[in-house]
Amino acid sequence: MRLGSALLGLALGALAPGAFASAQADAKQATTVAPAADVPETLTVADARRALDRALGFLVRTQNADGSFGTPTVEGLWDSHYSLESYFAWQYAGVALAGYGLMLSPETPERRATLERALTWLVDVRFPKRPSDWDNDTMWAAVYGLVATVHAADDPRFAASPWTERLAARGRECAGFLVANQVPDGGWGYYDDPPFTRRPKWATSFSTAAVLPAILRARELGWLASTPEAASTGARATTYVRRCSLPNGAYAYDLRPVPRFGGGEHIDGVKGSLGRIQVCNWALAKAGERSITADRLGEGLAQFFEHHRFLDAARMRPIPHEAYYANAGYFYYFGHMYAAEAIHLLPLEQRESFHARLRPHVIKTQRPDGSFCDYQWQSYNVAACTGMAAAALALGLPEAGRKGP
Repeated sequence: MRLGSALLGLALGALAPGAFASAQADAKQATTVAPAADVPETLTVADARRALDRALGFLVRTQNADGSFGTPTVEGLWDSHYSLESYFAWQYAGVALAGYGLMLSPETPERRATLERALTWLVDVRFPKRPSDWDNDTMWAAVYGLVATVHAADDPRFAASPWTERLAARGRECAGFLVANQVPDGGWGYYDDPPFTRRPKWATSFSTAAVLPAILRARELGWLASTPEAASTGARATTYVRRCSLPNGAYAYDLRPVPRFGGGEHIDGVKGSLGRIQVCNWALAKAGERSITADRLGEGLAQFFEHHRFLDAARMRPIPHEAYYANAGYFYYFGHMYAAEAIHLLPLEQRESFHARLRPHVIKTQRPDGSFCDYQWQSYNVAACTGMAAAALALGLPEAGRKGP
């Protein structure tokens, strides 16, 4: 059930007309998935364009008047126990991901205007604070805020003043938060355990990998402070992700002195690591790790498709890690976006066959209004999921090209 409809106008002012459906319609859309028997093994570029147009149409229609998407409010019981600042952090990350999907996609005047409004909000709004002693979900705002600003800084459309200065200012703020919150082992996470400390002590392989290429690019752009700590940030993060690599091709959820692998159905097996394999392989390859060859990327993608049913089983389960092999619903579009990123690192002649296999698993989950959702249907998550799905589809277009991370 969705509780946020009465709160939507309170947080940010007026929303775009018809921005979000009623709770009943939203719940119905959330479960709209084609039966397995109706899902083809491959889909064409034309299919991707049609689905992408609908996804971007949703973002254009539902953008708030101030350029953001969604709200920073409590919209459901599942996440009602967090600090209010957590919702703002999630919204910030959702806007960054929606903007990222728009940046990678073919441009139209409406999409360009939507993208510029989203980036304006990202660089002008206050940066989120740490929500509480144990909860550091502002990490996701820093991770995807840096990804979005770095990518925009490398986009010719935003290469002139005043964009360059505004993007750099916010990029430095995101990077500064990451440097200050890098755990002693070198990674980044979003929670902490007692005794609570200013610098958190827990990180994950996938949150670290998601921002690793952006932090390396931020250093090249001069966005990191001129301190020994900042200078070593990227190298330490690379080491963290590398140390999470397991012999079977999986990546541990987090780095532990004693691995927590506890049996055949454990989260750190391949079937529990399907989303993490793609982002970690991609990040290490972007960081120049020689062990992540095209063959290694292809092996990770083969595992992704072979065991994809376990991601299907987890999608839209509102309790984290309750599905087989402790998969969580929120790994669905995360895994598919980074699968597309990994495919984009393969030799050109190999890419289309992988993208053709990826598209059905994205498109089959598209909702009637063009949006996507994989976990809890709060507005900030819908914006994030739609942005990730759009990025996954856009990276598979023949004209897809990118600079930076």
